Amino acid sequence: MGQLILIATQNLLQHKRRNLLLGIAIALVTAMLITLLGLSAGIETTMLRSATTLSSGHINVAGFYKVTSGSAAPLVTGHKELERLVRENTPHLDYTISRMRGWGKVISDTTSFQAGINGVDIDTERGLKNVLRLAPQKDYKPGGTEEIRGNLDNLREPNTVMLFVEQAKRLEVDVGDQLTISAPTPRGVSNTLSVSVVAIAKDVGFMSGWGIFVPNQTVRDIYQLTEDTTGAIMVYLDDIAKLEEVENHLRQLVAKAGHRLMEKDSNPFWMKFERVGNEDWIGQKIDITNWEDEISFMSWTIQSFDALTGILVMILMILVAVGIMNTLWIAIRERTREIGTMRAIGAQKGMISKMFLLEAAVLGFASTAIGALAAVLIAYSINTSGVVIPSEAFQLFTMSETLHVLVRPQTVVFSVGLLTMFTTLSALYPAYRAAKLKPITAIHHVG
Repeated sequence: MGQLILIATQNLLQHKRRNLLLGIAIALVTAMLITLLGLSAGIETTMLRSATTLSSGHINVAGFYKVTSGSAAPLVTGHKELERLVRENTPHLDYTISRMRGWGKVISDTTSFQAGINGVDIDTERGLKNVLRLAPQKDYKPGGTEEIRGNLDNLREPNTVMLFVEQAKRLEVDVGDQLTISAPTPRGVSNTLSVSVVAIAKDVGFMSGWGIFVPNQTVRDIYQLTEDTTGAIMVYLDDIAKLEEVENHLRQLVAKAGHRLMEKDSNPFWMKFERVGNEDWIGQKIDITNWEDEISFMSWTIQSFDALTGILVMILMILVAVGIMNTLWIAIRERTREIGTMRAIGAQKGMISKMFLLEAAVLGFASTAIGALAAVLIAYSINTSGVVIPSEAFQLFTMSETLHVLVRPQTVVFSVGLLTMFTTLSALYPAYRAAKLKPITAIHHVG
């Protein structure tokens, strides 16, 4: 086998120009495949980071409370005992947090907008502190400086708020300015509360435009709720691969503890209000979801991108297959007398087939390896340079203001293996035809 590989390599080197062009094409397809798969993985990673920082845990123990059968509020009552139960009995647990949920109008001196109101206990919020970065003043205020103002820890103070850059630009506010939050209470009366801006963070994908962050108690004050009420208990795991297993465990655990459970519904909580409001029950029901459920309305992003990647790569692979077959047909025609001589001195049909297949395999492996290296370098360059996406529409698609390409080792191995195999298989028929040549006919071939 080693001798055949050496012969195949020498044959490839004898026709450098033709094989170089084909090799470049294969390398480009490999680089494009790995880069597109890396971009898809980057989008998924951004979705996970955005979702589990801004609006969801890996798993959420939340629910609805109904005072009457026709009303529903996204609340969990008696949450302290429930959170203790979850914290003490959840496998693969990293930590839990408790967040309030609300919806209201954020009003400045110049404008206003509707936003989700996220109540937090900043001392337990590892995700916010690890992921969010405060923005320099120039990012949100015309003529601003490089100074980073405010502090996330100031959310410990009552009646405070953290905004994101785009929100601050829209409201035309700076750290220290006052805002008014207006929200309807369960009784149908609008409550207002003045809050002070204590921090402005850099945007975390387009999802950061949907919500503001205030202390838990501020949300309770707006909605006139007791201290033992929360919006969701967010559970974070030390191994996200165990997500489904832990979610099923929690459903059994909570039901065994005597809580009523809602049926599994893979939609975010805000899409369930109408359905829950039409159901004939009162009191508390617990709803257990995961981060994918809470942003299921954005799953089309990855699905569309993967479909586009698949179509594009399939077209390119067909072109590569045509190139491989055409190159081998030319090689067979040029080397017909050589094939006849080899057959005449005892070479079997299988050896001739193997020789041509190995040529395709060697060319495929060398080209895909170079293409994989190029893709890794491209990903590294994109990630380190922080390429800003100029189009807001494409930012919506990638869920980020900058390009992020995540090339995993298994992606490289898969792409190199797949394209090398595809290149080799494309040579099957030409190799078979070469082996079928009759020695006497091949030896007397002219041209």
